[in-house]
Amino acid sequence: MAKPFGIIHRFDGATTEQYENTLKVVHPDGGKSLPKGQTYHAAGTTDDGVVVIAIWDSESSWVQFRDETLAPGLAKVENGMPGMPAETAFEVHHSMSA
Repeated sequence: MAKPFGIIHRFDGATTEQYENTLKVVHPDGGKSLPKGQTYHAAGTTDDGVVVIAIWDSESSWVQFRDETLAPGLAKVENGMPGMPAETAFEVHHSMSA
């Protein structure tokens, strides 16, 4: 059985507007839905850019999205994120929600 997989992306120098522009291109329904396999998505601004946290049902779902949608999509976004993010990936050991 596949284990949940997490990704933290830090886009230094990015703005909320750039994030919204990117989300509209790389997520279904113009950014209103999660991609297949993604179970959680949160994003916000920091002192130096934007951070995105995503949980996937498996590492293979993440890799497919990254290779087929995210990487090509980042290159197509008008006024999108300023380059590729710093990435931290992890296998989810424990998860709780309200």
